[in-house]
This record gives sequence, structure tokens and C-alpha cells, in this order.
Amino acid sequence: MDDELRKTLHRDTLAVREAVDRSPYGENSEALYLTSGYVQSSAESSARRFAGDEDGFTYGRYGNPTVTSFERRLAALEGSEAAMGTASGMSAILMMCMGLLKAGDHVVCSRSMFGSTIKLIGSDLGKFGVESTFVPQDDVAAWKAALRPNTKLLFAETPTNPLTEVCDIQALADLAHNVGALLCVDNCFATPALQRPMDFGADIVMHSGTKYLDGQGRVMAGALCASQAMITEKFLPVLKSAGMTLAPFNAWVVLKGLETLDIRMRAQSANALELAHWLESHPWVSRVYHPGLASHPQHALAMKQQSGVGGAVLSFDVVAMDPDQARQRAFHVLDSLRVLSLSTNLGDTKTLCAHPASTSHGRLTEAQRQAAGIGQGLIRVAVGLEHLNDMQADLSRGLDTLP
Repeated sequence: MDDELRKTLHRDTLAVREAVDRSPYGENSEALYLTSGYVQSSAESSARRFAGDEDGFTYGRYGNPTVTSFERRLAALEGSEAAMGTASGMSAILMMCMGLLKAGDHVVCSRSMFGSTIKLIGSDLGKFGVESTFVPQDDVAAWKAALRPNTKLLFAETPTNPLTEVCDIQALADLAHNVGALLCVDNCFATPALQRPMDFGADIVMHSGTKYLDGQGRVMAGALCASQAMITEKFLPVLKSAGMTLAPFNAWVVLKGLETLDIRMRAQSANALELAHWLESHPWVSRVYHPGLASHPQHALAMKQQSGVGGAVLSFDVVAMDPDQARQRAFHVLDSLRVLSLSTNLGDTKTLCAHPASTSHGRLTEAQRQAAGIGQGLIRVAVGLEHLNDMQADLSRGLDTLP
């Protein structure tokens, strides 16, 4: 497919067509290239390729045609010039930080980020001299107040895990650019099917392909979408040295997952909104978190940024008098499940339920959890494709029998 034709195609078409050229065998489904090395046509050509002066594959840690197909397809969906696949979402974040930051630099980050992200940026990178400040996700003034002369990166997740808080991407992009910093947005929850952060000014989009990009809970994968210059000059050298390489098989699985991303996201999001409305009316539920609900404090902003769709993840608090009772009751609901899965992942076609305070945010201190709003009675539901009545019945087993 030539570049001029590619520019005329819709995203739905690119989601099933964008890839490297077919091999001489003419395969219709993209090929899976399982090889660690590549035979070179000459020593001179090999030297040019290793030096970066000639296009071509040289070694499995540096690149692979199947991985390139995934990168090109994801970039087309996100509207970025390029993308780079990584072994996981967390390795994508580490690659970004290693490529862009040095000792003495400062990062402003949402305090509602995924727990491992908070630990990586707030603790692990701090050992190497990278400074960080965590601010309320939805408070633009707090982001602005946190900026310093050495601020190089703003990092937000929208919606957040698990409270579905939304940030104003355009406002944060303006803040970052005014001080010469970059904005990265974790787009795992919405995906390019619902939201394209670069349309609102983001410089980098991060993905855990383990989630909705794959869509069926099969493999680990991650990616960064950015300009071609940033991918080539900042992230590729880190990949070559540190080896956060995405495996070709995993890339192939996620590549095929992208073909159904749009229809899955819309079907699962519709299920999630109906389930959220049902939970709002349940007497044993004190609060429901989902951007599609009119009760969500950032509902209007979410609808603007997410194509009018709330996404497929919701969370809810069980009614309780204190943290100990809240934890006991949340565990009772989860232990009563017979159909839905008790699992910490999300993005599967199967509905997955989790207790964030003891799993995804379990490594945080209690103070960090409280700052992020993660209570002991909070249950996250990543809604799948089961029938809505069956989801309701399974959650009712626990909710209707709370002590």
C-alpha cells in the first residue's frame, strides 16, 4: 500500500490493513516472523544497517517485521508519526523515562496513576536523581503549581485506574509546552477507538497492549506512540541497549487484536454503562465511578475527549462503616462470584473483577492509597461481553448477601 493511498483511508480500514508489505508468498493474514537474526546481502550493507544508514533488519532485539506491522498499525490508529513496541506497558514507561530524563530532571504525574507507575516514577527513578511531584488528576491549577524550571515531562492517565478520573488533555498539553516540557498520556482505558490524545496536544501516547489492544488476555505487550524523530533518536537507542523488546509472537497477537478493537470497545462500553446504572441503584453500593454516568464529576469532559463513550471499566464502593468492614464486604462480593473472573488484568472479553487496594495498588503506602482515593471497599469491574443479566446476577450473589 503506497503512502498516498494510505492517507485516504479511514481508521477502521487501517485497523485491518496497515502492516509491512506481504512477503513473496502473498499471505493475506500478516506473517509471524520467528527469528533472532537476519542474513545480510553483503558486509557493506550489514555495516550500513547496523550504523542506521540503511533501512533493514539486523538483530531480533532491534526490530522484527511482525513487530513493525504492529507499530505501524497502532501509529495509524493513534494518529502519530511512529510507534515503538515494548515487552509490557511498564517497560514502555521505563523506556520513555530513560530516553527523555536524566538526574536532576523533574516529572509531574497524576497521583491517580496505576500503582506500579507511581512506584516506578516516585521511588525507583528517584534513586537515580529524577525528581517527581504527584498532583490531583483533575486539578489543572495543581499541575501548574507543581511546574519547576527543571520540569521535563507531564504524565497523565485518562481515565484513571480504577476511579475513572479524567484529565483535560489540552489544558495539560498547553501547560507542558509553555515551559518546554512534554505531555505523555496513558491511553490504555480509552484506546484510540474512543480517544486520540494527540488530537488534543499530547506529545506521547503510552499503551499497555496487554489490555484492550490484545483484547483477550493472551499476551504481554506495550508501546509508545510519538513523532518519528522521538522514536528514532530517544527511544530506539534505549531499546537497543536495555532490551525492552516486544516478542514477535506477542506483537502478532496484538496486531490481530487491533482488527476488532473498535467493535469490542463499543460493545463492552455499552455493557459497562448499563451495569453502572444498575449498580447506582443498588442499596449496598455507596458510589459508582464511570465517566458515562451523569453523576461523574467530569462527565462532560469525558464525553468530549472520548467520542461520547464512557469506556468499559467501572468501579464501585460497597456500603461500610469503616475500612475493616469495607474490606471484608468487598472480599465477600468477590468471593461470591461464580461466572465473572476474579483477576487483576483488564481489557479481556471476559469480565474481570478486582480489589485494587490489595492488588494493583497494594504496593503503595496507605497514605498514597488514600491520596489516590483507593478505599478498602472499592471493587473494579472491567466489563466484558457476557450478557448483562448474567453480570448483574453474579454480582448480586455477593451484594444481596452482605452481612
